[in-house]
Amino acid sequence: QVQLVESGGGSVQAGGSLTLSCAASGDAISKYSLGWFRQVPGKEREGVAAIGIGGLPIDSTSSVKGRFTISRDNAKNTLYLQMNSLKIEDTAMYYCAADRFYWGTRQRYQYWGRGTQVTVSS
Repeated sequence: QVQLVESGGGSVQAGGSLTLSCAASGDAISKYSLGWFRQVPGKEREGVAAIGIGGLPIDSTSSVKGRFTISRDNAKNTLYLQMNSLKIEDTAMYYCAADRFYWGTRQRYQYWGRGTQVTVSS
């Protein structure tokens, strides 16, 4: 019942920052756990970070800890990923996801956006 649309991706030089947004419609995200994932061609989709209904981060991959921050604004029905100190290896298609029951960084979410591309160059 919820539709997710990512935005904020683009091209950035290594060391730069981007903020990704995931706008939800059709339902209130206040009742969903949310997550960010990324994928590059030929590789499995990787969980980046997740945030529970209560608004606290519940998991993240070690490669982005200290650089990426997940947050949510229920009033705006939007999920965010603040990405700092970007590295070339962060280049990927980034997806947001929502689920009423599951939380974590495994690919078990019911609802998915279509992705936004992040390209980091040297």
